[in-house]
Amino acid sequence: MLDYITANLPLFTDLNRKLIVKIEDIDEVNLEQANFIINGEALNALQKLPNSLVQTVITSPPYYGQRDYCAEEQIGTEESSDEYINKLIEIFDEIKRVLKEDGTLWINVGDKYIDGNLAGLPWKLALALKERGWILRSDIIWYKPNAMPSSVKNRPTTDHEYMFLFAKSLKYYYDADAIREPHVTFSENSKMRGGRNHLGKKGGTPEQGKNSGNSNLHNGRWDQAFHPKGRNKRTVWEVPLSKFRDAHFAVFPEQLIEPCILAGSSEGGIVLDPFFGAGTVGLVSIKKGRKFIGIDINEDYCKIATKRIFSTYSSTTSF
Repeated sequence: MLDYITANLPLFTDLNRKLIVKIEDIDEVNLEQANFIINGEALNALQKLPNSLVQTVITSPPYYGQRDYCAEEQIGTEESSDEYINKLIEIFDEIKRVLKEDGTLWINVGDKYIDGNLAGLPWKLALALKERGWILRSDIIWYKPNAMPSSVKNRPTTDHEYMFLFAKSLKYYYDADAIREPHVTFSENSKMRGGRNHLGKKGGTPEQGKNSGNSNLHNGRWDQAFHPKGRNKRTVWEVPLSKFRDAHFAVFPEQLIEPCILAGSSEGGIVLDPFFGAGTVGLVSIKKGRKFIGIDINEDYCKIATKRIFSTYSSTTSF
């Protein structure tokens, strides 16, 4: 609780400041203090921010041809998917400038069938960003166990989406220990032949195969082969879809955002979401002792996010 309060001390000391800021008023805001939402179009808002301001960016751009956000200059209503990708590239070019040199970018992008053909939009965007100098470090599968049922009969029902982890440079901040998973080897979930009979025994692991180069395993030094805090985070994340009663649209699940924030930023760091929506990134950032800057083109969404974040914040910090 103390770390939470310390990281977000400005929320206690300046409760009367603006939580929603218009683009034309950005120059009046203490950007390092953060914890506010910019109401405006993403590219225009980003152009008003200084270089190297934020530590990580976590976002989900509006999906192509899915929803009307009732605002001019909105993303997702372009005449073609190529135009959609090009607009996003322009925005992410600006994000790269605003990101610290050791910063990371986490993107969730939805796909779409166009004339019966899967457009491949997530990978089109990912490959385009690589061409713009971003370093693609991981593709993550968001598996949705409660995915919406589908009446489709000529292909499998889709129950996943992609998340991509990009880095601005090869030397980037990434806290692997913060998001480690429990070890599966030798647990009841292990798929290894022989199960627990391998544990701690010299020669207990086959010399051939994926562990052939790990002398610690073959010599029984299991304490050195397995990290005491757990195994490295895997690339398939099982996270149910999430709802928020005040929002009439899908929201980022907190469970999906949390590992991105923990791995991509240190306590007190600034997390940016240029497509803020209902504000899940801001909510989880504050819960985890980080600060946030949100951007959203729809003023009603900014109000929904403000209410959600700061009412939750108030209820979790009564002491």
